[in-house]
Amino acid sequence: MTGITFSALVPITVLLSVLAVGLAAAVYALLRRSRAAGLRIVALIVLAAAVMDPRATIENRTPLNDVAVVIVDESLSQQLDERPAHTSETLTELTAALAKLKATEVRTIRMTPETAGARSDGTRLFDVLSKATSDIPNSRLAGVILITDGIIHDAPSLPEEWGINVPVHVLLTGRQGERDRRIVVVEAPEFGLVDKTVTLRVRAEDTNFLPGTPISATLRTDGGAVQQFTMRTDETIEVVPSLDHPGANVFELEIERAGDEISLRNNRTLITVNAVRDRLRVLLISGQPHVGERTWRNLLKSDPNVDLVHFTILRPLSKDDGTPLNELALISFPIRELFEEQLYDFDLVIFDRYSRRGLVPFQFMMNIASYVLDGGAVMLSVGPEYADSFSLFDSPLQNVLPAAPTGLVYNKPFLPRISKTGARHPVTASLSMPGQADPTWGRWLRQVDVQPSSGQELMQGTGGRPLLMLDRVGKGRVSLLLSDTMWLWSKGFDGGGPQAEMLRRLAHWLMKEPELEEEALTATVEDGTINVTRTSLDASVSAVTVTAPDGSEQLAQPEYTEGGRFVAHVPAGDEGLYRIDDGVLSTVVAVGATNPLENQDVISTDERLSPIAEATGGGLFWVAHKGVPTVRQVAPDRISNGQSWIGIRANGQYVVDGVREIALIPAWLALLVLLTLPLLTWWREGR
Repeated sequence: MTGITFSALVPITVLLSVLAVGLAAAVYALLRRSRAAGLRIVALIVLAAAVMDPRATIENRTPLNDVAVVIVDESLSQQLDERPAHTSETLTELTAALAKLKATEVRTIRMTPETAGARSDGTRLFDVLSKATSDIPNSRLAGVILITDGIIHDAPSLPEEWGINVPVHVLLTGRQGERDRRIVVVEAPEFGLVDKTVTLRVRAEDTNFLPGTPISATLRTDGGAVQQFTMRTDETIEVVPSLDHPGANVFELEIERAGDEISLRNNRTLITVNAVRDRLRVLLISGQPHVGERTWRNLLKSDPNVDLVHFTILRPLSKDDGTPLNELALISFPIRELFEEQLYDFDLVIFDRYSRRGLVPFQFMMNIASYVLDGGAVMLSVGPEYADSFSLFDSPLQNVLPAAPTGLVYNKPFLPRISKTGARHPVTASLSMPGQADPTWGRWLRQVDVQPSSGQELMQGTGGRPLLMLDRVGKGRVSLLLSDTMWLWSKGFDGGGPQAEMLRRLAHWLMKEPELEEEALTATVEDGTINVTRTSLDASVSAVTVTAPDGSEQLAQPEYTEGGRFVAHVPAGDEGLYRIDDGVLSTVVAVGATNPLENQDVISTDERLSPIAEATGGGLFWVAHKGVPTVRQVAPDRISNGQSWIGIRANGQYVVDGVREIALIPAWLALLVLLTLPLLTWWREGR
């Protein structure tokens, strides 16, 4: 029974009026000492009670189970040391204990790295907990038990921020006093300049060990060159590597392991610095005015990252036509400044139909040859002058040029074609449509014949003779374009062609842009798969070895696709740094975050969860040292933990299935009493 209700048969005002009159009469009778005054008062009370119709309310209740939530942390840090065994044992004992509780439902949530978001921003334990309890009313939530190592990254600073007022019990699976050595990136720039150095500030930390201990460290650049040095624990040092090429420069820092540390994942870190050129400097020398002279100028001027210095030789020194000196140019050609003092400041030197007619002395040509051997880039775009007696080949430059002129010049239309090598070289591989044997390009009108001595033929012209040649000489690069009529493509002659794209690729290959390397090994990550791309001019490539962060290796054989590219797909496992090597080239790729939070600090701790357990009345236990606590059911207002036990609330919630009402004064009983009392009154007064 939950209560009593009244359903008056007459308006309450009428009932009160009648009762007032009745009570007045009863009081008068008492004052007159009437023999039946008491019976009259009883009759009046019974009448009033019958008119009020009191009823008892009875509810049919069905008890509701309480809900206990168990979150099992299975993030990456939970796979270290003996934590997996401790987690399994704790969950087994806890499940058995919770199964014995009365009217208690247990929800067990296994929090993997994928469900917790640990691969991107650490272990999000309370995000998982919020989702698990979102459909549980607070009145039915009996308690929360967290099986974890304490390494979480979303703990609320105040329990009120969580919004749930139940005991939170923490069962820590790690061991107190664990040791771990890790490397921390204090400061690293995102960008730098090519061929310049960058400063990386790093620190090695060794938890629960003496600071200042000397340890060996290794810096690996792009998975290749290795630099070794010594650093001391808990001291910040500066490492100053150089950016050797444009694009992403990957630096891998690794410190030696400690004998008893629990993880090697954080002994290595990856730093990526994107290198950009501080405005490319290009020197363009046009030997004599011609229709296609603007081709190079327009291309280079259209690039905002290029500083172009362009000279056109309008009048060679050997020309003598009697022109008065006061009508000649007043600025002499700055030979010494260009080819001696400032030569190494240029990233690329282009000779466009330049003829050696005494303008640049031999010693300066020797400087250009040395410039190439030391890492510079030179391109020759030649015409008939390359085949005459004043050819650039008849100079110290012949030591770096890939072909000697035969003296023949073919003055007839021909269709430029990509050679077999060119079909695999990144500079020309995709200039024509895939599978298109005869590209729909316009014809060129003149070609210089040469005898190749080195280098690679990317394009061919009349009779299959070399048209475009590339070569690596010393540390530098050389390109030789054996026609001066490429400008016809830009004019749309005979359908035109990809003139701008081809010249852009040529210039970028000469300036060592990574995406145009003909022998390269690269890797990207997409949808949990490592895509390994091996670019090569060879017909086949060897298998690559993929080394995972944990040191395990697997082989993968790249398969040929198109344009000199071989591709292999390798499933990515744990996040971290993967090294790919084929015996000749190597590269690295990061799966997940470059330096994920989950791998940075792996020491078990109670600092993050202890305040929450204390504020909610829960307990915190190191199960590796004290064992798994017993489980009890406690009232909501009682203490929820002890030295060796944790409490789960017995909320006693229920649902009402139905309601019944029972009349406390049945009509027959009221009628009998009301008829009996007047008879007794008459009998009493008649005596």
